[in-house]
Amino acid sequence: MTAGILAAGRMAIGPIDLAVIILYLVVIVGLGCWVGLRRRKGEEGRGYFLAGGTLTWPVIGLALFSTNISTIHLVSQAQEGYMNGLAYGNFEWMAPFLLITLSLFFAPFYFRSRVATLPDFLEQRYSRAARDWLAGLSIVSAIVIHIGFTLYTGAVVLEEMFGIDKMTSILGTAVLTGLYTIVGGLLAVVLTESLQTIILLAGAVSITAIGLYHAGGWSGVAAHVEPVKLTVLRGASDPAGLPWYSVLLGYPIIGLWYWCADQTIVQRVLGAKDEHHARVGPLFAGFIKILPVFIFVFPGTIMLALLHQGKVSALPTLRVDAAQVTAIAELSATEQKVYQAILNYEGQEKEVRVGHVVQQTGLEEQEVSRTMTSLVERKVLKAKSDAVYAHMILELLPTGMRGVLAAALLAALMSTVSGALNSIATLFSYDLYRRWRPETPDRTLVMIGRVATGVAMVLAIVWSPFIARFESIYRGSNTVICYLAPPITTVFLWGVFWRRASSRGALATLAIGSLLGLTVFLLDWFKESTGWNVQFMMASFWLFVICSLILVVTSLLWPHTHTAQSERLVWKNPLEALQDAGWGGILNYKLMAGGLLVIMVLLYAVFATPTTARFFGLLK
Repeated sequence: MTAGILAAGRMAIGPIDLAVIILYLVVIVGLGCWVGLRRRKGEEGRGYFLAGGTLTWPVIGLALFSTNISTIHLVSQAQEGYMNGLAYGNFEWMAPFLLITLSLFFAPFYFRSRVATLPDFLEQRYSRAARDWLAGLSIVSAIVIHIGFTLYTGAVVLEEMFGIDKMTSILGTAVLTGLYTIVGGLLAVVLTESLQTIILLAGAVSITAIGLYHAGGWSGVAAHVEPVKLTVLRGASDPAGLPWYSVLLGYPIIGLWYWCADQTIVQRVLGAKDEHHARVGPLFAGFIKILPVFIFVFPGTIMLALLHQGKVSALPTLRVDAAQVTAIAELSATEQKVYQAILNYEGQEKEVRVGHVVQQTGLEEQEVSRTMTSLVERKVLKAKSDAVYAHMILELLPTGMRGVLAAALLAALMSTVSGALNSIATLFSYDLYRRWRPETPDRTLVMIGRVATGVAMVLAIVWSPFIARFESIYRGSNTVICYLAPPITTVFLWGVFWRRASSRGALATLAIGSLLGLTVFLLDWFKESTGWNVQFMMASFWLFVICSLILVVTSLLWPHTHTAQSERLVWKNPLEALQDAGWGGILNYKLMAGGLLVIMVLLYAVFATPTTARFFGLLK
């Protein structure tokens, strides 16, 4: 299975793969531009930014999912699955709980207020100052998280699969994505997202199924990995660094910001056809969010099982300094031979592959592969684990299907970036530019939004290479979110459920909370010098507690004077959100929310620990 790959050291782009990728790019960019040009005549701002309020629940659900699922998920979750099993699947399975929250409590307010942006919602609930602060934070988060991390992760994959330089990949995908986003607006974004979601899911399901087949099914994987790797709730001492209590306390903070208060995500709800579509769309996305644990995280664990079975070649191994290794005397003769070959490797590539070691030692490929994997697990060597997903594509898929999967990766990248770019255009035009020039016509606002999109893309391109400094791409992105989200989550949560939350309290919370988040981020970034050792999810929880104290105390000292408009943006009690009857049948939002809640509780019950997994027959 691996001989051709090992001999080459790195895969070359075949003509069939290249044709598939080019065809995909032509279709996606062409569709986006066609939509934009078709609607250009008589275009108005709300039509460009919110698709004219025409989005239905299936499109909203698919768009929410595809904007969330980026190359970060495909690459980094497979990396985490390889390193830590299903632990980081919590970021997927906790999301449906927050999508239920969006559907029941936040979507009705957003839709009834008829706002174009979430900062606009904050102005109606609190004040103009709160709106401006959130607009700035939202633009920064879109550039840093949604665009910067996504561009860099996509570049890592394309470099591993096709040998394309990282900056070339970043520039190429940025230009193509920016083109159809700038021309087409939100309608182009959601239409291409819907198509790309289908491609993405088909590709991910294919590689998972093929990998599972070669591993011998679920039982084959379970027999060749530690039982704990097939569970989601871990203890404080687990190497994954994600204890169960940090998930329980920390994820709701970042999840509420991401799913209920982030412009890039919620903009799809703001463009809904009516309130029923706005409520059902997020719930549909919640059902789809069950899948990523099995098709994004689990493939990394499958790869680990295949390595232990000797059915695939070892991951590329980073060269190490002999002075840093302390266990050389304990190595077997074969291990010492392989290790020495890696130290002596003088190739131009930064990492050593199985084929290189085979050429230097004359050992069999399977023996070299098993030995390299063993050396990595004993921490004598370090594997290039961010290449897990691309490595599976190269090892398991034939020519042609590799192109399909490469197209799926591009789909995820372009979908996330395009959604973030359109949100930046909306925020800058409506929340910043129009404040200083309120008489600006919609047509001019659209042009200003396009310029903002171009500038944001340039800033993201400049930022992307610095992401290499993070220990892990996925943990890096979530670390940034953990320090950014608490003040935003605080003002939205208290603002919707507590009538006395005041404008001064909101502004103080946003300002002080943002400063505290930046301080904690810097303490963590320079932790070798500062000694910072607080788990990032728990840091988010404690920041939320502090922000809540700031908001409550300030609001009690300086009470809020409500307007007729702001009075309508606070639930008198949580049950009031359920008074609307909704649609009949299976699309009733109450029925869907209840069903989704039951399914998620059952999934957690089954996959919680090795004990529960054995009880339900998943482990022996």
